[in-house]
Amino acid sequence: MSSCKLAALGMANALGGNTAEIAPRLFAGESGLVERRNAVPDRAMYLGEVRAALPDIPGQLARYRCRNNALSLAALRPIEEQIRACIERVGRHRVAVIFGTSTSGVSDAEAALRYQRQHGDLPPGFAYAQLEFGGGAGFVADYFGVTGPTYAISTACSSGARALATARSLLHLGICDAVIAGATDTLCNLTIFGFSALQAVSDEITNPCSANRKGLSLGEAAALFLVTRESGGIQLLGVGESSEAHHMSAPDPTGAGAEAAMRGALADAGVGAADVLYLNLHGTGTPLNDSMECAAVARVFGLETPCSSTKPLVGHALGAAGATEAGFCWLALAAARNGELPLIPHRWDGVRDPEIPAIDLIDGRRRAPFRGRPLVATNSFGFGGNNCVLVLGGEG
Repeated sequence: MSSCKLAALGMANALGGNTAEIAPRLFAGESGLVERRNAVPDRAMYLGEVRAALPDIPGQLARYRCRNNALSLAALRPIEEQIRACIERVGRHRVAVIFGTSTSGVSDAEAALRYQRQHGDLPPGFAYAQLEFGGGAGFVADYFGVTGPTYAISTACSSGARALATARSLLHLGICDAVIAGATDTLCNLTIFGFSALQAVSDEITNPCSANRKGLSLGEAAALFLVTRESGGIQLLGVGESSEAHHMSAPDPTGAGAEAAMRGALADAGVGAADVLYLNLHGTGTPLNDSMECAAVARVFGLETPCSSTKPLVGHALGAAGATEAGFCWLALAAARNGELPLIPHRWDGVRDPEIPAIDLIDGRRRAPFRGRPLVATNSFGFGGNNCVLVLGGEG
């Protein structure tokens, strides 16, 4: 399948409210996680909260008013001019919106239900569009006034990556000429209590691939791209997807599904594993994910491809994780200079787990030399074995 251009990127996460704030902290390996006590009763945990002020939803779109959509708008504002120029160029009917999420506006629904218990009625202004999975896509489409295909993807933690994969497919099929694609997820009690009940949350900042890893840290984020059929710039070159259906919430311990997605992405991009300068790991810090992922990475990429997990920096943003981490890869490619690609550090305690392969986890500030086009890849693995791997390429 032909590639597509990731023409513009807007982001907001625990490292900052826009790409200019996020990039320097990302390449320094800083963590934006903050300790929160009693998010679950009698327990402290670290959460990747977006602390930047969020914009108000315009009055004519009040039915979409929720934190999830406000976070999307915060990510979109810096690239709004580019999006509107593209819409003017290709026509509103030729622009699609593909939106990934796993929580949508559930945090606002939780608040509405608390209000109902106290007052007997739902709060004024409450609307189902604030929390339905398709509400985020509908909000973005209505905000920009576009009328192309508009829908949501919810495949747990691979949702955002699959939104980008779907955008490329729509462009390849000629169904549209541009896509606003990506994902947003906000923190809510549903996920905090749910992952805590699964015994998957660490009381400390997540520590991926360590012998001392104790689970994940949750976060929230928005990462939205303008995707076009144009040449040049940063391109989505390859997509690999698999659906192993091994277990409702646990990955195949052999990493077979992850391996299939990685090999599929490389084949789709027409490149070899040795051509990839950097691999962004799914890297949740849970015992099962890290053991199966490292085993699969070692089989596909060997032990010398530089790798890191960015979840200790921003938390696991669930449905937005895949788009966020594709955004981090985009920032690395955008910062490539003089034949060198800046690499994102792997933040952990440095204690290797002897039970998993010793893949190359990036220690401190490093740069990867390249000739020709720099290539990077990112892994996203969701509940139910919904796996998606993306290969991105910059300009040589």
